[in-house]
Amino acid sequence: MATASPAALFDQFPVPTLDRPFGIHLWPIFNKAFESVVGFPADDFKFVPGVTPMSTIKETSIFIVIYYAVIFGGRELMRNREPFQLKTLFLIHNFYLTAISGILLVLFVEQLLPTVIRGGIFHAICDGSGGWTQPLVVLYYLNYLTKYLELLDTCFLFLKKKPLTFLHCYHHGATALLCYTQLIGSTAVSWVPITLNLTVHVVMYWYYFQSARGIRIWWKEWITRLQITQFVIDLGFVYFASYTYFVSTYWPWMPNAGRCAGEEFAAFSGMGILSSYLFLFISFYFATYKKDGKRPSGRKAVRRMSQAPLPDAHTILSAGASNGAANGNAKASGIKTNGTSTRSRRA
Repeated sequence: MATASPAALFDQFPVPTLDRPFGIHLWPIFNKAFESVVGFPADDFKFVPGVTPMSTIKETSIFIVIYYAVIFGGRELMRNREPFQLKTLFLIHNFYLTAISGILLVLFVEQLLPTVIRGGIFHAICDGSGGWTQPLVVLYYLNYLTKYLELLDTCFLFLKKKPLTFLHCYHHGATALLCYTQLIGSTAVSWVPITLNLTVHVVMYWYYFQSARGIRIWWKEWITRLQITQFVIDLGFVYFASYTYFVSTYWPWMPNAGRCAGEEFAAFSGMGILSSYLFLFISFYFATYKKDGKRPSGRKAVRRMSQAPLPDAHTILSAGASNGAANGNAKASGIKTNGTSTRSRRA
């Protein structure tokens, strides 16, 4: 009886390799799924500013303006109406965003792992052949489109009569603009903040999904910590790539690592928006979790967690603003109910 060679067994079973980190090639599967939806394979996709949908500053700006008009106009329309529950829609929304984020993340990993291991980090973040390949552009564009799906988060807020905080509203609109500028600017370092953000979103939207199901989860504070960590890493890469680009271009006599792919306006946009995120999320974290200068620990912490009602998933920025006003006892970071302080946030 003939026995299969080790190479044949290796090809037969889904053994992870550098080019197949998940054991099987995911891109061909995605390629066929993409074709079934849009009519041509992902391998044939080309991002052409002015031709590809949502590829101009006019389209992006109009969509963002409509977003703010809808959410603030909707809040006014709901002012004297009863809140909608929308539990089923809310569950579906958070589940598909968890799934989309997870699928995009594993596709990014499959594309990037061989590039990073073989070419190094600098090649992956600064060389167009490393961080700006055709498959990566497909994923960058799809990630950009998901930012418009995520705008529905805020629609759930005003329909359920939850507070519209500055951080939540600014973050959603600015992220759509950020992703657009990096696409137009062909920024090779884009994959760093995108993959980190997708990782955060898998955790975050899964938390929302479970919370909406009524499952009490203790680690919601860690979502904000993870978000802050994400922005710190993002800015480390983005500032490095921007520094070495500008120095090698305008002051080559200064220490630099060489040219970095991307447009200058995209560099300024990335540094500005990501820096604002870090500042706002750190400010929010200290305002929410360090407000009294000390935190409960041990049994007191467990008791407070068990007594506090489970917050709605999309009020984790600031649960207190609107409900507190209704009770006449509002606080910016929480709401008092029967002597129990409930804090919430949006990560």
